[in-house]
Amino acid sequence: MTNAVTLALPQNVNATPATSLAPPANHLQPLAHCDLSAQETLSLSELLTQIAKGLEANFLLISLFGRKALPDEPPGVMVTAVLLPPGQALQVLRAYAAPGQNYPSLTASFPAAQIFERELWEQTGLVPQGHPWLKPVRFEGARQGLMADYPFFKVRGAEVHEVGVGPIHAGVIEPGHFRFMCHGEQVHHLEIQLGYQHRGVEALLLKRSPERLTPLVESIVGDSVLAYAWAFNSALEYMANQTVAITTIASRAIGLELERLAMHLGTLNGLATDMAYLQPAATYGRLRTAIINASQRVCGNRFGRGWIRPGAAAPIGDELRQDLLATLRAFLPDFVQVNALICSSRSAQARLRGVGTVSAQAARDLGLTGVVARASGLGLDLRHALAGNLYGHYPVQPVQPIQQPMQPRKPAEQASGDCWARMSQRMLEAEASTQWLIDLLADTALNLKDTPPPFPQQGGSAGTVSWALQPNTLCVSLVEGVRGPVMVALETDAAGQLIHAKVQDPSAANWFGLAFSLRNQQISDFPICNKSFDLSYCGNDL
Repeated sequence: MTNAVTLALPQNVNATPATSLAPPANHLQPLAHCDLSAQETLSLSELLTQIAKGLEANFLLISLFGRKALPDEPPGVMVTAVLLPPGQALQVLRAYAAPGQNYPSLTASFPAAQIFERELWEQTGLVPQGHPWLKPVRFEGARQGLMADYPFFKVRGAEVHEVGVGPIHAGVIEPGHFRFMCHGEQVHHLEIQLGYQHRGVEALLLKRSPERLTPLVESIVGDSVLAYAWAFNSALEYMANQTVAITTIASRAIGLELERLAMHLGTLNGLATDMAYLQPAATYGRLRTAIINASQRVCGNRFGRGWIRPGAAAPIGDELRQDLLATLRAFLPDFVQVNALICSSRSAQARLRGVGTVSAQAARDLGLTGVVARASGLGLDLRHALAGNLYGHYPVQPVQPIQQPMQPRKPAEQASGDCWARMSQRMLEAEASTQWLIDLLADTALNLKDTPPPFPQQGGSAGTVSWALQPNTLCVSLVEGVRGPVMVALETDAAGQLIHAKVQDPSAANWFGLAFSLRNQQISDFPICNKSFDLSYCGNDL
């Protein structure tokens, strides 16, 4: 039975004044909440049938994950699917599977399921029969010693050769191995092997009291601190029946958009550097410094650590508000100008246009998400699809793309799916975030200085608030981070104890898109393709 999930924030957000901040009645929230004691548990075959029907109807498969049964449950695996129907609320399905059960793989018909089925197999032992690419995702547990035996795909031919890069790289980046199968300079296939970092994030989230976990959550992906902290705390607050002031949500959104802006600037800097176009590279670096320094003035950390805590967020008083406004208003003209410079460069166009193309159909089939999917013409953005109270009242307005200087701008469209489209999409989204921040901070009806402040990262507690969690509850929380949907799902037992935490980064699905983008490209195109995706290694290696 499909559970049309009751969504959370309308019940636990103190939207004062309600008349000015209430979103439209049909506005959906990025959070789903299930009473597991009242929800029917399907068989695995029933679950797969419903997922397949949903995918045929253009539902987005947000996640498919499992946990092994608890000691007081029948042996086996509890499987959860999270689906997003177009224009509707999140849907959550649950199923029971026997230990080591085989099932017909969804991937052969719906390639977007490939990463979820591989992870489910690796973590729980459920076997997707017919999966065309059943290889470890992270080399968890006993598989850690088998990384040297990874079954790379082989391309055979008299003049075919392989080029291996990594896992240790010349730059200060995380470990990952890239195996290129080439004919001369042309790449026929790229396979990416990750899993070199074994942190056990999901298990660590069960080791401490939930209200003290935010500093750990902030370290899951270091350039998506606000996205993870907000997703986790939204789930925690709902499960603990705690109200959250609209000013707290507004402060969190300000932090999130500053984070989005800073990370897009970092990617644009990298793209310009990889093209040896040093003038915009230096400018993007300078502008990024202004943005991350602004975050530091709000919460004491350039990457937003400490901005969000349970029931709280960094307050933004009048002086700080004017400081942020001045920074952003000075930033925007320079940003638009440097974007126009790089977009008018014939050298940049020659280097990026038509390189690393992922068509809309390929992006849809592969389950790509976030900014790289939008650059291929797939327009899903949770800030619009599941806008919630704040983004519902203050929508992020799309901006027009940058054309040649002095030409009128046209409606934003990114359909080419190449490196140029991914660069342009980041420019547009960064500009839209900047304008959104300016508009929100300039709205004097929103009093951000009275936002409940975060409690200290070490020690202390969130005042006298009770953080006892609802029993037999599953809460799925989503935040549109810089790369796409960040998901945190929390589940409690009959005593209200946290028994399972699921973390999902958009990079996990998008790495396959990067590999796809290199087909029939020159091997020298890899740096700009890689930077145009700008995925997270640690977002995969949980």
